[in-house]
Order: sequence, then structure tokens, then C-alpha cells
Amino acid sequence: MKKFILASKFAFSGFFNAIKKERNMKIHLLAVVIVLIMGYVYKISNVEWMICIVLFGLVISAELINTGIEQTVNLVTEEKNPIAKYAKDVSAGAVLVNAIVSVIIAGIIWIPKIF
Repeated sequence: MKKFILASKFAFSGFFNAIKKERNMKIHLLAVVIVLIMGYVYKISNVEWMICIVLFGLVISAELINTGIEQTVNLVTEEKNPIAKYAKDVSAGAVLVNAIVSVIIAGIIWIPKIF
């Protein structure tokens, strides 16, 4: 149980450090807050809430993984390296795909409610 508690402490520390240090994480969390407010105002269904929560998790998780990869690459090399650039670009691309899919699904949920 002690190992689990310690691992959880490290995980929360990583999450909150990413919020403090990563601009894109702040943008994603702002989007989460906006969607939460809109969900309350427009009274979205339970299924729509579940979809939104899953999408929050996917985008935030992808951003955390991207940050971890970028920091690891930075630790390994400070020189410009095409392989390092590729690793960073691919992990950023994963975040982009998640964000685009989330925006498309958000459109499907919100456009009929707003208009």
C-alpha cells in the first residue's frame, strides 16, 4: 500500500507540474472548464457527459505523454537532431489528433444545442 501511495504522490506531482509549466496544458484545462460550464447551461445528457469526460481524459493524457517524451528527449540531447525532432513532432501529432477528434465530437454535441 505504501508503494501505491508513493506512486500516486509522484503521479499527482507530475500532473500539477505539467499544469504549472506547460502552456498547452493550461489551454486544454481552460477548454475543459468551458465545456463543463456549457454542459451545465445546456443540460447535456448523461451519455454526452460521459463522452466529454472520456475526451477530457484522452486529450489531457496525450498532452502529459507528449510532455514526458519532450522532456526525455531534451534530457538526452541538447543538440539539434533529426531523430529527436521526429520523436517530439510525432508525440505532438498525437495530441493534435486527439484535439481535432475532440473538436469534431464537440461540434456534433454542441452545434444542435446552440443553434
